[in-house]
Amino acid sequence: MAEQSRPVELNGSTGNGQRSTPVRVSPSDARYGDLVRGKNQRWVARPDYVYLPTSSREVRIAVQDAVDSQKRLSVRSGGHCYEDFVYNPDVNVVIDLSEMTRVYFDREMNAFAVEAGAELLDVYETVYRLRGVTFPGGMCYSVAAGGHICGGGYGFLSRKHGLVVDHLYAVEVVVVDENGTADIVIATRDADDPNRDLWWAHTGGGGGNFGVVTRYWLRSPEADADPTAPLLPSPPAEVLVSAVSWDWESITEDSFRRLIGNFADWQVRNQDPDSPAAGLFATLQVNHRSNGQIGMMTQMDGSVPDAEAVLAQFLDEVCAGVEVPTGPVTTSMGDYLPRPQLATPRRLPWLQATQMLATGTPTLTNPSLRAKYRSGYLRASLSDDQIGTIYRYLTSPDYSNDTALLLISAYGGKINSVAAEDTAVVQRDSVMKLLIQNYWSDPSEDDYNLSWIRAFFHDMFAETGGVPLHDERTAGCYVNYPDVDLDAPEWNRSGLSGVELYYGSNYPRLQEVKRRWDPGNVFRHRQSVRP
Repeated sequence: MAEQSRPVELNGSTGNGQRSTPVRVSPSDARYGDLVRGKNQRWVARPDYVYLPTSSREVRIAVQDAVDSQKRLSVRSGGHCYEDFVYNPDVNVVIDLSEMTRVYFDREMNAFAVEAGAELLDVYETVYRLRGVTFPGGMCYSVAAGGHICGGGYGFLSRKHGLVVDHLYAVEVVVVDENGTADIVIATRDADDPNRDLWWAHTGGGGGNFGVVTRYWLRSPEADADPTAPLLPSPPAEVLVSAVSWDWESITEDSFRRLIGNFADWQVRNQDPDSPAAGLFATLQVNHRSNGQIGMMTQMDGSVPDAEAVLAQFLDEVCAGVEVPTGPVTTSMGDYLPRPQLATPRRLPWLQATQMLATGTPTLTNPSLRAKYRSGYLRASLSDDQIGTIYRYLTSPDYSNDTALLLISAYGGKINSVAAEDTAVVQRDSVMKLLIQNYWSDPSEDDYNLSWIRAFFHDMFAETGGVPLHDERTAGCYVNYPDVDLDAPEWNRSGLSGVELYYGSNYPRLQEVKRRWDPGNVFRHRQSVRP
């Protein structure tokens, strides 16, 4: 039976200085206002209290208390959830994992242990400095491991090394059984592990579905059978980094179509895992015209023979026939700062480049921003009609927001060398990932900004009911970019729900895992896996 003890208010410590139960912050505490909101200021909760555990044991105590008290709970690791899955009016208890930040080598597991609250940049710096390795995670420095990894995990090195979950060896989860008892379970990818299904569910099933993830262990599959193999991929010692722009004032609809088409067609031609350009990752920031520029950020593995030539050829192919000169990036573009110094490609040490691109992000450091995001995977180039829709919305005189953009990111490569059923990430034959986003600060502008982004996304996929289906051209949506409008009938006429768009053919298997490990549906949100 799980330990039953009442949480201690405020300091969570006993008289002798030893921690007993997790810190619990109630509405009367001065800290409360800062602990009931994440990065997106559209979402603010009013829970009875917020727990701040520092160990798996304390998480178990917090979960057990919530279950015994019949209180609805939610879990926060980094606070970056795009929708209200963590902070919403129905939540009575928030379990905040931001104090669980340890990153270390676990000799017993022969793997790198990462607690759920550890921020990505801290993880990169620790494992690289200690062992010279990394994992192919995201760019945003303050995203925490908790939600990022279990949703798949993806970043600048993914075309070369796959998704983060392709290197996930084990996961520690606090679950609740049919009797309402909280317990700590470790699940591994070992074929004979009776808990392996729980591991599989955390290789892309997303957060808030099966339990509270408290810790991950990372080790590449190649190291399972070969003790001499690296435990994780080694990043290149150096990378080539480029940031170029095209001024909107010089762009016509024809040049716009050529630019978008060139970028997309290059991704299709270079999608194979053994492509000479697998070490090249690029994002095209197609900003609203009010921003002044369209930008492109590129990182190339500097250890590849003729890396400069590969990057130069890529830039030439993207620019072919556009007839608008490239220049330096002088405006902020979504999560990217102006980088005029990168107009000419620069060779930088990998960690320095990672730190430079990850930090100072304007949309992550402004505590007043409200936001909306919509995503999709592409298996093929964008159609002429889709490019026309993009141009129409990004040049609309009826809408102006210099933070609004469509981000088109490279995909494929090593990601697509894994079968769709081997992990919960079903998107294993895509070539690009799309993200439409916009930011604003004034709540009175919610309708103005939400109506634009909802209509934009719907019209991009108008031929398939307003959403990207799992078909020959598209592959659904990214669970780590959650979007509740996927379940709104006025914006989705496809007949598929949000979870079906996220998980595709893997959804029934995720439901089986849900029934086994969370039979009481303790862990749930608006788009959680249903039992």
